Amino acid sequence: MKIKTGIGIDVHRLEVGEEFWLGGIKLEHEKGCVAHSDGDVLIHAVCDALLGAAGLGDIGKYFPDTSPAYKGVDSKILLKEVKGLLVEKGYVISNIDSVICLQQPKIRLLIDEMRRCLANILDLDIDDMSIKATTTECLGFEGREEGVSAYATVLLYRS
Repeated sequence: MKIKTGIGIDVHRLEVGEEFWLGGIKLEHEKGCVAHSDGDVLIHAVCDALLGAAGLGDIGKYFPDTSPAYKGVDSKILLKEVKGLLVEKGYVISNIDSVICLQQPKIRLLIDEMRRCLANILDLDIDDMSIKATTTECLGFEGREEGVSAYATVLLYRS
């Protein structure tokens, strides 16, 4: 059995009046992500981790932010396409662990909904989809509420 790991990171600026999509769900908040797509940093980090583990490059290779086809796209669609690329290469996702860094809004009560959403798209058991959230104690761009970042690690295997 071949086992591979991957890591992904994504960062987006936050601005008043933008929609805030995170982990496949829309958050109610005065600020949202400035992005070519819907700006879902968690899904983008997961996509990069999955693609990297499979040796397939990064999210920009498949969904460039210069393409009108991806303007405003729902990131859940991108995640489904990445899952398809993994299946074509014979990879199975073992588990995903992720962290979201943001000061506001508080998302602890939304994490299980995000886990269910992403696990459903990726055909994972919810226990194999971990999402954690942390503030940066008011430090850095996340702490100043200027942006949000997400990190993801994955484990893939292929027989």
